[in-house]
Amino acid sequence: MNILLTAINAKYIHSNLAVYSLRAYAAGKCERYKEEIGIAEYTINQPLDQILMDLYKRKPEVLCFSCYLWNIEYVEQLVAELGKIMPQTDIWLGGPEVSYHASHMLEQFPQVYGIMRGEGEETFLELAEFYYNNSGKSLEQCEKVQRLKEIVGITFRDGEEIIETADRSVMDLSKVPFVYEDLDVFKNKIIYYESSRGCPFSCSYCLSSIDKCLRFRDLELVKKELQFFIDHEIPQVKFVDRTFNCKHSHSMEIWSYIKEHDKGKTNFHFEVAADLLNEEELNLISTMRPGLIQLEIGVQSTNEQTIKEIHRTMKFSQVTEVVNRVHAAKNIHQHLDLIAGLPFEDYNSFHKSFCDVYALRPEQLQLGFLKVLKGSYMEEKTKDYELLYQNRPPYEVLSTKWLPYSDVIRLKGLEEMVEVYYNSRQFEHTMELLEQVFGDAFVMFEEMSNYYEEHGYYGVNHNRVARYEILYAFIKEVALVQYETLLTEEQFRQTLVMDLYLRENMKNRPAFAGDSLVSKEVERTFYDTEAEEHQYLKGYEKYDKRQLRKMTHLENIDGHLILFDYQNRNPLTNQATTYEVI
Repeated sequence: MNILLTAINAKYIHSNLAVYSLRAYAAGKCERYKEEIGIAEYTINQPLDQILMDLYKRKPEVLCFSCYLWNIEYVEQLVAELGKIMPQTDIWLGGPEVSYHASHMLEQFPQVYGIMRGEGEETFLELAEFYYNNSGKSLEQCEKVQRLKEIVGITFRDGEEIIETADRSVMDLSKVPFVYEDLDVFKNKIIYYESSRGCPFSCSYCLSSIDKCLRFRDLELVKKELQFFIDHEIPQVKFVDRTFNCKHSHSMEIWSYIKEHDKGKTNFHFEVAADLLNEEELNLISTMRPGLIQLEIGVQSTNEQTIKEIHRTMKFSQVTEVVNRVHAAKNIHQHLDLIAGLPFEDYNSFHKSFCDVYALRPEQLQLGFLKVLKGSYMEEKTKDYELLYQNRPPYEVLSTKWLPYSDVIRLKGLEEMVEVYYNSRQFEHTMELLEQVFGDAFVMFEEMSNYYEEHGYYGVNHNRVARYEILYAFIKEVALVQYETLLTEEQFRQTLVMDLYLRENMKNRPAFAGDSLVSKEVERTFYDTEAEEHQYLKGYEKYDKRQLRKMTHLENIDGHLILFDYQNRNPLTNQATTYEVI
């Protein structure tokens, strides 16, 4: 019997924790399953024919797909073709994108034999046992159906009839095996880890609110597994817990452990509710190595009516206080999220939400758009909200009672400008200076988006230097012409040069940077002296003056001689360390 678990990931660097957990759980009950159940991982960027051919060559008798928002269209296309070339293969689907409309999915895709609903580990084990126990046997259809009816948590077809068994009870999370013993499989991939399942909140746009049974993995087991990551110097581990800090003792134990056992190599990513972080937690994370952890905080909106309507528990005043405290310690990367298209949020209201969050100066500010997920409460409210959304995944909002599509388009432009000029962290000082001209971050990005639109810059793959050139042109043509300011073009030019060299050790100067104001004599004298004394470049003792010159950069910024050290970068911003040369 050849069973194949298949994952279609969004990017090559992603891995699919679900398929590895399914196989590991089954193998824990029967050792031979580890060898006999295969895993195939692909990406949505691969040609469909390539995947189709590879799956055909593997000759699975049972083919299972892990289905999510980002891959369901791709899976549907594969399934439609696989049904033609592999008609004897039983195709099963699982995952959040098919669990809540399972019967509809089977009606729509006759090639699919069945769907595993909800948590998959125990359900997949029973399905695997069913197929292995009956391998080579000629079961009558009625007998096959009767045996499948004994497996809870599945929806499957019996000819024209669709049969749905009872929902499966949630499992003990500590019984899910650790899947990362063989790290070669995950080389150059992001590592995902789960220490809890479920969510205590009931946000109307999220599927996690449906599962109210919040469970935690045994902490001694978690510590053992985290030590494995630390010992193997995994670059980043992303916790997939929906609200990591919803249980204080759980988060404190884990954060204390990774701080005490840190080897300076691994970064841990957590999704948290900022307003739940208490004094003890804040004190602990303030003492962590810069770059040890990063926090993702879903603000979504600061409109109180919106927050109430979407059943979200969030006090923005507390979020502000916590984010500012964390920011003051300068050791934690913070990623804050906003969602456009929520109920009672119009363009002006979102303008305020954006400015409220932007004022907190997170390292990343993600402007996302509402996705109307199947099975969510938001889907039930589409008529009440006059909510229109795309039929195709990711089912993104088109308009609402409060936000017409014309405003969605405007916010799309704003989103791209934020991504390019804020989240890249390549223009940090220039953007801070530019905000003084506009006095309003939202208006600033709005004007930048208009400039891109007017000059046909959207849809063009600009290189990094071109982004600086465009920003400089925008400053000269819009900011300094249409708005009153005492700031000068030269101030902006020098700030742009500063931002450029903070990230890039460029030996060919772009046009806007002009000729270097550091003479060859000054440069030669500095590196001759530094190669002997190492007054600024500590740890460079094994390099000669020519190597020092290649590895660093000297720039005259506003009359000050600045040295850029690219071997020592800020772990939060990736900016070079700088020294003013006296």
